[in-house]
Amino acid sequence: MNILQYESKIWATADLLRGCGIKESEWPSFMMPFFALAMIESRLVRMFDDLKAEIGGDAFAKINKDDLYDLIKDKGQGYNIFIFEKSQALKDICKNDKSFEIDFDAYLKGFDGETRDLLGVDAAEGEKFLDIKGIITKLKAKKVLFSYTKLWADIDLKPFNNSEITTLEEHIKRKWADISAETAGEQYTPDDVIALIAEIIASKIEDTDRLLKIYDCSCGGGNMLFGVEDRINQKFKRLTQTYGQDWNDALYALAKIESRFRPDSKIEHGNTLVEDKFYNEEFDVVIANPPYGVSWKGFQKDIENDKTGRFKYLPSISDGQLLFMQHLISKLDSVGMGVVVHNGSTLFSGDAGSAESNIRKWMLDSDIVEAVIQLPTDEFFNTGIYTYLWILNKNKKPHHQNKVMLINASEKFKPLKKSKGAKRKEVDEINRLEIVATLTAYKDNDYARVFDKEFFYFNKQAIMLTNVDEQGRSFEEHLPLKEDKFGEIKRAGSFELIPTKIKQGDLELSEFSITNYDASQYAALDSYCIVAIKPLVAKFDYKEQPLVITTLDAKYYYDADKETLIKEAGGNKEALGCGKIVVTANYKNATKKLPRRIDISVTLTADYQKDHEIIPYDKDFIANQAAIEAFMARYVRKPFVYLENTVGVELNFNKIFYNPEKLQPVSEILATISALDDQLKALEAELAI
Repeated sequence: MNILQYESKIWATADLLRGCGIKESEWPSFMMPFFALAMIESRLVRMFDDLKAEIGGDAFAKINKDDLYDLIKDKGQGYNIFIFEKSQALKDICKNDKSFEIDFDAYLKGFDGETRDLLGVDAAEGEKFLDIKGIITKLKAKKVLFSYTKLWADIDLKPFNNSEITTLEEHIKRKWADISAETAGEQYTPDDVIALIAEIIASKIEDTDRLLKIYDCSCGGGNMLFGVEDRINQKFKRLTQTYGQDWNDALYALAKIESRFRPDSKIEHGNTLVEDKFYNEEFDVVIANPPYGVSWKGFQKDIENDKTGRFKYLPSISDGQLLFMQHLISKLDSVGMGVVVHNGSTLFSGDAGSAESNIRKWMLDSDIVEAVIQLPTDEFFNTGIYTYLWILNKNKKPHHQNKVMLINASEKFKPLKKSKGAKRKEVDEINRLEIVATLTAYKDNDYARVFDKEFFYFNKQAIMLTNVDEQGRSFEEHLPLKEDKFGEIKRAGSFELIPTKIKQGDLELSEFSITNYDASQYAALDSYCIVAIKPLVAKFDYKEQPLVITTLDAKYYYDADKETLIKEAGGNKEALGCGKIVVTANYKNATKKLPRRIDISVTLTADYQKDHEIIPYDKDFIANQAAIEAFMARYVRKPFVYLENTVGVELNFNKIFYNPEKLQPVSEILATISALDDQLKALEAELAI
């Protein structure tokens, strides 16, 4: 039997929801608890039948109730009074519509405490998980509880094993993802991507007798975590153990229910970034598809005060992907590896010196990134964007060390015959095996390249430019020399004028120490300064239109054509070099000699401009400095001084794998135009007839 024959039958239960006016976006919340119920019951019945066969019919019949309970409890898969003590299933309860509601309530309360909690049978406010209690209330109000439950009771999953039920669960979740964009990215990773991740992991591990511990820090409903485990188990005899955590109530409950039917699987509820439930564990393999572009503002304080040391840098508060990445790296054992799904922002968001760039640099400095694989667009169910697999490895082969491989697998797909939401492509088995073979070979080919890790580093060299006029002069030459506190002789930052008048167009000032104000309009002199004088002074812009500063012995202004300050005195004009005229207003408190006042001052300064240059990086310090100096000599023409140099890191697939569109030769374009011209003339001739 193929379990996927039940997919359409399960999905048909939504027809009743549609018929009673329940919105399509709400269907997953109605289907999840009943799907979980069907899974739990089928597995408990299967476990019960296996236990009977194991003990033997006659011996089993003689077991008393307490011993039977202990035997089942030891299995750790749950308990239900109706199933184990009365030999009744949900289908039996649905045979009598008169007593159904009482029997169904007793059936649900007949589960063990953990199962009741996960289903939400006795849910208190804020502890709902799958919230079957709330869903039952809504179905009762619609008068369809019996009809809806009966549909689910007819779904018999007993003949199928864990892996088969997980496969069905993945398909159902995918359909939920199609209609629920709010949670789709968090609850479902396509089966073909899961298969590719499993193939990558299989290529990195050995078939030993050592337990393989697999961890997913944002496991959702567990489809990726358990899907990877099942595929590993198909390839290896090695024992596996899965660990997962998620803070979505319903998805955690689904994963937790699934985990109870797997050998020693551990699933925990909570926010991984705030409370790591496996804080004392390390893992052989980590996997995750954390949410993209989700803000962590709601728990900012907790993360900023995190004491675990796992977060080396805190990225932009609008996107927590690189928080998950750092957490996962902290969970790897000394030879562990991982595959993490991200969107493109983790590759290149943030400038040099930003937290994002520093996280990438830390990862490459630590030599933990083995490869990054670009997947095709239209791979996921609710987004058409490019996604990327980061391959992490603490146990790189010698010839992989201090290198990073980029694999552009954007064309390695098979088109789907029918789209599934935004998903129009899949990485089929042939392409999956080719991608893994390329990763294993770790050599350049037409869609993959291996780089020294420093290839992705770059210098962001900050400089302070001194702008000059058309004669190459700066006002800096006219600034007075001063001795600083260390005894060094340096130029002063500015030259202060003592103006008698400031004029720019119709705007004119002749008072430069203001003590009076209109008390009927302003509360105090400092308020007058903020509200009236500062905005007035801000209008004086020496570049917008001629601004003339008059002193007792000269006039000063800026000649925009020659980009220089001019001093005019006694009919003579002197070019002072490129500079700025700065007019400021400041409130001053009273002193022993002077009253409180607003001082308006005018200074002349050199025209400095902070800039930065992006320069290729060399891991050799001396060679790197030489490269910076050579770049400056070639491209920067103005005087400058070096400021800080920041090393950034980005991995840009577009730069490396960009293929420019081949332009059509001019001769062909002209021939096409000529042919079109001939066609137009022929049409005109026909119209003339």
